[in-house]
Amino acid sequence: PQDWEGRGIFGNSRNSRYFSGSLSCPRRDGFVSFHTSKYRLHYLETPSGLRLVLNTDLGVPSAREALQHIYSNLFVELVVKNPLCPPRAPVQSLLFRQRLDAFVRSLPYFGPRNP
Repeated sequence: PQDWEGRGIFGNSRNSRYFSGSLSCPRRDGFVSFHTSKYRLHYLETPSGLRLVLNTDLGVPSAREALQHIYSNLFVELVVKNPLCPPRAPVQSLLFRQRLDAFVRSLPYFGPRNP
């Protein structure tokens, strides 16, 4: 079920954060992605602790710029600066969701899912 998939992604991102902190040579950017045999998970954590995750196929080496765009140009502009969006609450902004969907669909690696 989708609920289990969401829990798995959250658990993976949380565990990956702790794992990356224990490495002897941490990157300046911290943990940025990992992959399985079926997908690559791209991860961005902002200084305020907001975590963004984007799953792609294995052919996408980095989605860091896309995640930074989502944070800076969509989330900050349409959620953080919106007085009607309470801090630390689930995002209810329809405009944010529409623009996020349009942006992700515009990415060169977005396409229909193959079974």
